[in-house]
Amino acid sequence: MIFLIRFKVATDMAINRFLKLSLLFLAFCYVNACTTTSEGQDSGEVAGNTESGIDATTRRAQELADAAAARAAAAEERMRRSALATRVFYFDFDTSDFRQSDREILMFHAQDLAANSDKRIRLEGHADERGTREYNLALGERRTNNILNYLIVSGAARNQIEIVSYGEERPADRGASETAYQRNRRVEIVIQ
Repeated sequence: MIFLIRFKVATDMAINRFLKLSLLFLAFCYVNACTTTSEGQDSGEVAGNTESGIDATTRRAQELADAAAARAAAAEERMRRSALATRVFYFDFDTSDFRQSDREILMFHAQDLAANSDKRIRLEGHADERGTREYNLALGERRTNNILNYLIVSGAARNQIEIVSYGEERPADRGASETAYQRNRRVEIVIQ
């Protein structure tokens, strides 16, 4: 008798577990069927009302490319304005070669001169007070000539550019420190 009671309890528990699992499975199937039907209807409505997925993807890619091009053009314009605002170029001690970092800025100046044929500039060469007056005048001239040549090679016309060397006669800083000397070793672009 005890055996029959245990068997009945075990059977009832198995049936309950089976019923619960069956109900859970049916609920899952119902939810899945509803979701699939809704998605199918939505995609059909979208396809009927708008462009195809490929056309939308192509259009979106073109919009992104156009936005990127606009950002690049705006960045280029900011860089150009910043470069044209830079008009003083510094040199190392006793050299007439301008710095590699100035090449891009000078390129923008050359492009600006090439685009504006009526624009005129003057390159003013300077040196620090170390060395003789004659040597510093010649050094200032070599510095302006190097920048002049780079501007011409980069598109500017020779008749747009005047050069002058002041040597040590017009210091930017009258101090006697290395910082003052560095400020005096320069070529300035003066817009005429």
